[in-house]
This record gives sequence, C-alpha cells and structure tokens, in this order.
Amino acid sequence: MPPLPSRFLRLALAGVAALAAAALALAARAAPSGDARPLPPEIATALAHARVPRDAVALLVQPLDGGPPRLAHREGAAMNPASVMKLVTTLAALDQLGPAYTWKTRFYADGPVADGVLDGNLYIEGGGDPKLVLERVDAAFRALQAAGVRQVRGDMVLDGSVFEAPARDPAAFDNEPLRPYNVAPDGLLVNFKALILRFAPQDDGTALVHAEPPLAGVTVPAQVALARGPACGDWRGALQADFSDPNAVRLAGRYPAACGEREWAVAYVEPASYAQRALLALFRAAGGELDGAARAGRRPAGARLLLEAPSLPLAEVIADVNKRSNNVMAQQLVLTLAARRALPGRMEEGRAALAAWWRRFVGAATPAPVLDNGAGLSRDERISAGALGRLLLLASHHAQAEVYRQSLSLAGIDGTTERMRERGLAQVVGNAWLKTGTLRDVAAVAGYVRGQSGQQYAVVGLVNHPQASAARPALDALLEWTANDLH
Repeated sequence: MPPLPSRFLRLALAGVAALAAAALALAARAAPSGDARPLPPEIATALAHARVPRDAVALLVQPLDGGPPRLAHREGAAMNPASVMKLVTTLAALDQLGPAYTWKTRFYADGPVADGVLDGNLYIEGGGDPKLVLERVDAAFRALQAAGVRQVRGDMVLDGSVFEAPARDPAAFDNEPLRPYNVAPDGLLVNFKALILRFAPQDDGTALVHAEPPLAGVTVPAQVALARGPACGDWRGALQADFSDPNAVRLAGRYPAACGEREWAVAYVEPASYAQRALLALFRAAGGELDGAARAGRRPAGARLLLEAPSLPLAEVIADVNKRSNNVMAQQLVLTLAARRALPGRMEEGRAALAAWWRRFVGAATPAPVLDNGAGLSRDERISAGALGRLLLLASHHAQAEVYRQSLSLAGIDGTTERMRERGLAQVVGNAWLKTGTLRDVAAVAGYVRGQSGQQYAVVGLVNHPQASAARPALDALLEWTANDLH
C-alpha cells in the first residue's frame, strides 16, 4: 500500500487523538468521582480540623468556558443543599416568567361607589405577591382612596385562593414556630406574616417598644423596664416574652440598656388571622373607614375591579430570595409556577413544574433534584454538586445571566456573605456571587467566582455531616483556592 500523503496522515493522527480524548472524557465521567484525587491542602486541612471526612463532602470548580473541571470531588453524590436549592427555584422562575414579571393584588367592589363610600363589600384578591410589605400595602390603600373609596359600608373580604397551601404545624421542622423562616406561603401573603418589635432605650429607665405592623385586636406593651449592666447578652431571653396569646404580646422581663436599639422579628402566633388583622389596621391607618369586619372569603364573579396593585418585578424578588435567603418567598415562586399549570396552585404541581422545566433546560441526562418546597428548608431535598454546576454553567449563558448573577450575594458586600470580609477572604471579596445554605448537619455554598486570571468559575461545595457547621472554613478555603487560580 503506498504511503499516505502527509496531509492525510496529519488528519488521521488528529482523528485518532480526538477519539482518544473522547474516550478519556467518557472514562472520566464513568469513573467514581474524586475520592482518589487529592484535595487542595487548605481544603483538606480545614476538613480535618472540623473532623469531617471526605465522603461527607461534594466539591466542584467548573470553568465557565466549558473546559474540564479544575476540581471535582464526589460531584455525582446526591446531597442536601439547604438553601442553595433556591438557585434552582429562582432560575426556573426567571427563565419561565422573565425579569419584568409582576404579581397583581386586585381590589374589587360588589356595590356602588358614590361620594367616597362603597355601599357593599371590599374584596382584596391576592395574586401570590411574594413581597406585599407594609409600604406597598399603604400605597395601595391610598391609591384606593384616590380612586374614590374612603369608607366601606360592608366587610373587607380577603381572597387568597390563587394558592392552596395545606395547613401545617410551624413547629414541625425544627420546633421553632416563631422563627420567620418557618412562615407558610399564602396567596395573600402580607408582610411575611411577621411582627417586628423595636426597642429604644430612654433616659427614664425604660425602653420604648414599637410594633410593626399594627395588628387589629392585638395589644403590645408601649414600654419595658431597662436592665442596667455592661453587657447586652441574651437580650431576647431577658425580655421573658410571651407570644402565645394571639391578642396580646407580654414582656415580663427587662431590656438590657447596653444593647442600644434592637429589633426582634417573630412569626405571628395565629398566621391564619394575620392578613385580616394587618390589612384592617393598615386600612384605618391610611384614613379608611370600615363599618364591617375583615374576614376570609372568595370574590364573587360579578364583583367590579377597582384597583390593581402590581408587585415588584421578578428580578428584584429573586434578589431578595437569594441574597437574604427568604424561604417563604422561594415557596411563593414554586406556587406561582404551579398556578400557571392549574388553579389553585399547589406545591405538588409546583414540584412537577420544576421537574418538567429541569428536563427542558438542564436536560434529562443530568439527574434532577429531589424537591420538597424549593426553598431548601427541608430534610428531604437533594441535588448533586455536578447538577448544580451544570445549572450554573447553563445559567451563565442565559439571556438573563446578569440578572441571575446579580441576584446572588456579592461576597463581603451584601446578603448572607456580607461578613466574608471579616473572615479574611481577601481574593473572594467582591469577586464571588454566592448562595449559601445552612441547616442542622448541612453547610453549603454555590455560585460564581472570578479568579485572579480573569477566568470565571461555577463553584459548588456541599457538606452533609453532624459537624457541618464546623466545616464552613473548608468552604471558605474552597472559594479562596478558586479565586487564587494563578498559584
């Protein structure tokens, strides 16, 4: 056989090389991930100090240019990600709804309006707004007055039927029913169903107590005695607060003067009546008059639309979800996606919507997460570091990539990573956009890191172990190692 011309020989050799590279890549994918490869020394040392074994950790550092992973350790293991699961929920919402999407809270009347008086009932129909906070409620009521309704000769009827959120025990997750993160979602979610107490020490030996929002029928002490001393200490415990009575907050203790001004947010003890109490008090505070009562109900088909109050745009909402790790807002997103499939929106439909989106966006080849509520406030949710890395890689090429990135906490600057500056992460501060997650036995971080070289990385670190909280320095070391890519 005559020798091949040199150009054909080069092509043949290139083809062999390409096939060999492909075979190696396939073998790498098929091989057990990571355990045989040494971890960077600073990460390994931090894990050893925390007494967390390698097999309780999953790590991935993936260049966004599509190159091979810089670090991959147990990236295929299904792990509890805690609040890092919000990365899935917020991207799914952004991809399907768009950054300008808004929820609508609508106000209806079932009677005539004349001379500022509604002769009938006022209906407030929730649209699932994740951030219907006090300022926006007040603005809506003032707009309603400008539209001609200052007095209602009937009831205020609240309709949250766009979602069907089953009743649940707020203490079931961690026996902390008054923690705001345990608040359940609602079609008419007002101010996260939270009561905020603000304490301001005075010169007369007392601290003024201001409660926000006002809740109709709920009394709160106007002041509490001060405790003198050099230290603030456990000031919440010192107050001996009792929130068990839906009609009264009791403070039997003292407020430490050394604490200065502080605030305490608690989930209202009777969540089913929160919207009724808050909206009635806020309507009156805005100058409105209501002859009847505030109650739950459904808007009748023949009611006339008076006002439509839009929410903040989705781009701002997901920034609150990710930067501040707001659990109930994340669940509102899941139920919103559910309500697009069928009314009322139910959590099981939301899980189905997220699973269908995952197959379309990420692909069936990448194992889908095990979803519960989409917020990460769950002992059952699972996802692999590899799947999260794939999600982040695809998101970086999305039309709304920058909106998504900016929704994450900028390391050392804002959100849940604001204190990274204090932890000495010099290369990470200002160069990482992150979502953190913490539960009992779980510590997690994921997001984007810009290296000193200018290379951008998707980074995932998941720890599932009883000593997970002690392993947070190992996740810090992962981020710093990624940023220091010139070494």
